[in-house]
Amino acid sequence: MSVLRGFLWLLAFLLLGQAIMLWLPIALPAGVIGMLLLTLWFCQRGGMNADVVAVSQPLIAMLALLIMPGVVEIFFVAGRFADQAGAILTALLLGTLASVASSLWLMRRCLPPETPHE
Repeated sequence: MSVLRGFLWLLAFLLLGQAIMLWLPIALPAGVIGMLLLTLWFCQRGGMNADVVAVSQPLIAMLALLIMPGVVEIFFVAGRFADQAGAILTALLLGTLASVASSLWLMRRCLPPETPHE
């Protein structure tokens, strides 16, 4: 039952992201908007929801499979964007750095403080 509740949390924020994407001229995918809203929601509450954690762990294990269709698509259309390689590489580099920085910030904010070893 916990996994179903966690899945419904994720689905609700995905739908909220979809609604915001339709109402506002934001150039972000609905999943990214929903994930940002979910992150802000958990930061506001001061911690993660156990149901979302339970459903997220198996999804993280399959993350490579979720990314694979996009990677395959890039392989087939890479020739069309060859003149924009510098901008694409810069966006990838900055996006990766922003992702790592935000992940580290969230880990420091949401995880309980370490206790000293005895």
